Order: sequence, then structure tokens, then C-alpha cells
Amino acid sequence: MTFTDFPAAAPTPAARAIRTFHPRRGRMSGRQAEALEKLWPVHGLRVPDDLTVPVDPASLFGRQAPLVLEIGSGMGETTAAMAAADPDRDYLAVEVHTPGIGNLLDLVDRQGLRNVRVARGDALELVDLLPAGSLAAVHVFFPDPWPKARHHKRRLIQPAHVALLRSRLAPGGTLHCATDWAEYAESMRQTLDADPGLVNAHDGFAPRPAHRPVTRFERRALAAGRPIFDLTHHRR
Repeated sequence: MTFTDFPAAAPTPAARAIRTFHPRRGRMSGRQAEALEKLWPVHGLRVPDDLTVPVDPASLFGRQAPLVLEIGSGMGETTAAMAAADPDRDYLAVEVHTPGIGNLLDLVDRQGLRNVRVARGDALELVDLLPAGSLAAVHVFFPDPWPKARHHKRRLIQPAHVALLRSRLAPGGTLHCATDWAEYAESMRQTLDADPGLVNAHDGFAPRPAHRPVTRFERRALAAGRPIFDLTHHRR
């Protein structure tokens, strides 16, 4: 069975009626398809089908190490670059875009990365399955801004979701968000600042951290004149 033969994951009892993402496949290049065929059995997992409850991060990576959750890894350049520069931590990337998953697996293969696993499915369902306090960091880089007011309920960064993410962070763990949508950035800031278990590491928005690579998406945003907003909060 190939990756594209997989049926849709069965909904869990706790599955959310309102999704924070658009399910999509898109066209894959030959390189991406080959990476899926070759590496999915080793580095990939479907949410929730391939997971036990609760998830044991050590069994996924074969070692005990701080774990970083990347929500919406896109084409995977950021995840691969950060994992390569940070070999003492493990990176669990969650994505629903099939070509992006294939591209990240190709980067993992070409760079010989052993500290990356790629999950396909709803990130919030995955977070539900992670043990409390098991994450060193959560990265939410350029999530869908859902700009229309009637779609704001689909945004990832909202109080209930933030409370769930925070509960999976270890004390002192980091929730790092970035967006190029100014209105969403302000909404993010207010939501994160209002969470009683989080503390803003800066007075408002954070300076752009050097360790977050510049992706093609970010370069396009800057070329279009859209500023980038970073937010860094720590669990108390």
C-alpha cells in the first residue's frame, strides 16, 4: 500500500467539529512521492491511527530527549533547518498537505536527520494524545489566518486551544508563534497574554529570533510588504 492509498483517518470520539485547517493533497513531484514511499514507514505516523494513548515520545524517536512540536510544517524547510541545527532535541512535525509531507521527508533523507518524525492529521488531536508536560516547545509558524470574521472560530490560536497547548508544555517550555497577518498577530498577542499559565518573554511582540529560518513563504510576505510578527511565551 502506498501513502496515497491510505483511507481517511477514522474520527476519534473527541474529534473536533470545527477544523483549524483545510484538508488538501495537491500535486506531488516525483522526488516528493519517492520520499513518501521510502521514508513514510520509518518517519511517518497518521493521527490518530498510528498512535497509542498516551503517546510515548521516547518510543517514536528511540531515545529520551526534549521534544519540539511543529504545527503546520508546510514544505518542511523550517523544521529540517531547525532540527539540523538542534540535534539534541527531537522534532515532531504535523501537517495535512501531502506534498509538504513528502518534501520534508526528502529533506530528512538528504540531510540524514534522525531527530524528525512527521505526523499527518489534525494537530490538536495529536496534542490530545501527548502526555501533560511532555513538550519543550511548540512552534506555530504562519498558521492560516482565516481572515473573514465568520471564520475566526477556525483559528488555531484561541483560548481553548492555547490552554491545551500550554498543558502539554513542561514548566518553562516555550510557545512560539509567528504570522504575517497584522490583525491575527494582535489577536494572538491578546489571547496568549490572557492565558494565566503563560508569561510573555517580551514586552509585546518578540524580536525576530535568529534561530527561526526565513522560509519562501516569509520572503513572499516581506516582498508583498507584510511585516512579520513573532510572539514568544513560556509556561509558568
